Amino acid sequence: MEELKLRSYQEEVVQRALQGENIIIWLPTGGGKTRAAVYVAKRHLETTPQAKVVVLVNKVHLVDQHYKNEFQPHLGRDYTLVPVSGGSKEKDFFGPVLKKSDVVICTAEILYNAMTSMEETKHVELSDITLLIIDECHGTHKDSVYNKVMACYVEKKLKKDLPLPQILGLTASPGTGGAKNLLKAVDHVLEICANLDSAIVSTKNYVAELKQKVPRPIKSFDIVEKRIKDPFGDHLKSMMQMIHEYMTVPPDFKLRECGTQEYEADVVILEQRGVREDNRLLAQCALHLRQYNDALLINDTLRMMDAYRSLEEFYINKFITAIDGTDFFLTGLFQENQVEMEILARDSRYENPKMGQLESTLLKQFGPSETSKGILFSKTRKSIHCLNDWVLKNKALQEAGIRAAVLTGAGNGITYMTLTEQADTIRNFRKGTVNLLIATSVAEEGLDIPECNLVVRYGLLTNEIAQQQASGRARAKDSQYSVVADKGGREVRRELINEHLEVLTGQAIAKVQDMSFREFRTKITELQTLAVFSRKVTERNKKEKRSRYAAASVQLLCRNCLKPVASGSDVKLLDNVHYVNVNPDFEKHYEVGGVVILEKSFDDWEPGRTINCRKCNEKWGFEMKYKKVALLPNLAINKLALETPDGRTTVKKWKDVSFTVEDFSMEEHRQNNFPDLFD
Repeated sequence: MEELKLRSYQEEVVQRALQGENIIIWLPTGGGKTRAAVYVAKRHLETTPQAKVVVLVNKVHLVDQHYKNEFQPHLGRDYTLVPVSGGSKEKDFFGPVLKKSDVVICTAEILYNAMTSMEETKHVELSDITLLIIDECHGTHKDSVYNKVMACYVEKKLKKDLPLPQILGLTASPGTGGAKNLLKAVDHVLEICANLDSAIVSTKNYVAELKQKVPRPIKSFDIVEKRIKDPFGDHLKSMMQMIHEYMTVPPDFKLRECGTQEYEADVVILEQRGVREDNRLLAQCALHLRQYNDALLINDTLRMMDAYRSLEEFYINKFITAIDGTDFFLTGLFQENQVEMEILARDSRYENPKMGQLESTLLKQFGPSETSKGILFSKTRKSIHCLNDWVLKNKALQEAGIRAAVLTGAGNGITYMTLTEQADTIRNFRKGTVNLLIATSVAEEGLDIPECNLVVRYGLLTNEIAQQQASGRARAKDSQYSVVADKGGREVRRELINEHLEVLTGQAIAKVQDMSFREFRTKITELQTLAVFSRKVTERNKKEKRSRYAAASVQLLCRNCLKPVASGSDVKLLDNVHYVNVNPDFEKHYEVGGVVILEKSFDDWEPGRTINCRKCNEKWGFEMKYKKVALLPNLAINKLALETPDGRTTVKKWKDVSFTVEDFSMEEHRQNNFPDLFD
């Protein structure tokens, strides 16, 4: 077993935790927060009767990572450790697993589900735990699962419902919560402290050692002059203008500039308005305008061909049956301009100058004789796949020895990665088989990625927390942190604001640390009492909203063709997750498509085929086979509209519908669908 030694600054920040206090450890990325937590856990296990340590993480891959890299090597010889993630069978027996283990490492979702479960094999109480370690604890706010767990803790604490576990939070970047001045930034830090019922601790006596062990990278702004001419982008804008004229923008509505996030927000609102007002022309035009705007945003960041292909892909994959003149106009407009758009997109004279600057930035660090490692951060999964394709096809980058691989979040779908693929990519990066990761925000925090010589942020507008996390990845000596952006662009402004907010965060934390014990605890209790009251009011309002209409009085419509297809009373909630239509007559409204493939399997159900509107072919969801008997359509609410007694509306998630969805009953399903078996 590895010897567990701490650096001086780590020893300093764990002292209060070793005395049994609730604390948040604030150290930069690479400062060894997890190692400090292992040390606290070890001392806790040695000194606390019937100790139970639970380590919470906010991403699935961190369960095994913390288990294998930190906790098991230092605690595995003397204690029983169990990693529990969504794919492991232990989650279904979380109660017994916790009782038999000394340390459990799991996602916050698994612990919260166990706390709220009525099943004996799953249920646990907070009082069963003696030390609760919360990784990346700055996420303990609003409706996050971390905050749901801690909301239970705070309520019990205020009721003096003891015992409760000791809390140990870990963060590199508490942030300011959007605050731009010191007073409000202090309020944000206090709110995080209140949510975690913890004081915040940082090194005071060993700042020099910390700076030596975790050096800051050398920062540079690699600024690009905007291209003088952009005929491809201009052509897209002229097509968008034709759509504006065809649909007639409502006189009371002002569309902002094309090719911006603000314009995207505007057309999203227009589409919702079109659905509400039974104006299919407006809704469909807005939907297509969003795709053109996406293409403009891509054109601003990536290659022109990437922008063109995003539009082409939309029209190829949108197998919507034309049902009126709007469909003919929109598809016809694209088809009539398709050849000219492709010709313009291939004209290298007008290629995006940012790509040239990005090439120069990478070539400064990489070369045939160099052993550099870097991360290129971009915003979307689509953009990183495009950048990876660009690197593979760029002769200069290949000659410089760049071996790139993408790193995205885990999930289902073409642009997601499996957990195994994630692990393989990081392993190859560590070995040097891959020396450039092209990544989304998944690589900013938590992942055990070795120190890098270069971090590049490309086409990103993020807050100070994400910026600090990304910067912390450049930990090698004399490492570089580069921001590639347009001259005077929003990315540069945001980066400079974030630098100010990073300083403001430190000032706010210092103010909180300077409070007297009495002042701090009084403030924390006030905030906790207010939070409990606010949650109760919010929950009451949600319940009232969910029971606003009788389910039978609400009709579900296809969001594309606006045809009524089901009643709200046809929908049932299965296993507290899936919203399924149990009416056997519903099948006359849809056709089935291809088989849905998911990365992981489930005990009670398996996916079937996609289901599409019989009239317009809009995809509504997929069939699911439940307990090998029931074949149920699993519906996506964002593909449907709601006709309520007070008018038509749309929602993003099922939890936002304004009627109560009853739980699914297998007994009822059998009687309704197989009545002859019950005679």
